[in-house]
Amino acid sequence: MKMNRILAALVIAAIPMTFAFSASAQNTPAGRTIEVGGSGEARTSPDTADLSVAIETTGKTAEEAASRNAALADKVTAALKSKLGDKGKISTGGYSLNPQYDQRPGHENPTIIGYTASNSIVVETGAIDLVGALIDSAISAGANRVDYLNFTVKNDIKPRTEAITTATRDARAQAEALASALGVKLGKVIKATTLAEVRPIPMQRMAMPMAMAAKSTPVEPGEVTVSATVSLTFEIE
Repeated sequence: MKMNRILAALVIAAIPMTFAFSASAQNTPAGRTIEVGGSGEARTSPDTADLSVAIETTGKTAEEAASRNAALADKVTAALKSKLGDKGKISTGGYSLNPQYDQRPGHENPTIIGYTASNSIVVETGAIDLVGALIDSAISAGANRVDYLNFTVKNDIKPRTEAITTATRDARAQAEALASALGVKLGKVIKATTLAEVRPIPMQRMAMPMAMAAKSTPVEPGEVTVSATVSLTFEIE
């Protein structure tokens, strides 16, 4: 009997809480809104270059390919450090060692005929004017491939602000046009979100013949595009 009284008291105590929650939900007005998205861009000169050069070597054995690669990688790294000085940083981008197979027609079970070792070295620098010389130094020291060269901007506050401003104007113009077409009036903005990103200037992967070492590599980075998207939600009066 005592247990039944306790349960009844708990049920009665819970009833006001349930009613209070329901009343709050029912009193919340269902507002009418317009949601639009806008986009914008700003262009600026890059302040950072990311360069990746690679050393690819072959050998009849894995040890031979790896040993040749290590020797050349040391030379390339030393040449890059000498040219770069304290104007950037150098790191290892990746390393691979793979077998080569005899895949001529008629060979049902391809046999290993050698190995290929590949070692990539990444350079990040703010000295844009050094990029051509860095490529030349790497090639002269033994690099035989450029995997990528990207120009980007790290200090993107000003172009990002410009891109967001343009995107906001675009979104508002679309909202006004939509409201006019619907015969309604825009109210205040009740929600706004934005996303800005830098689109780097890429150079595609390319093989670099050793004959190019005698020439100076010209590098013209151009401009970097900073794009932004803005989403606005307006009340409808």
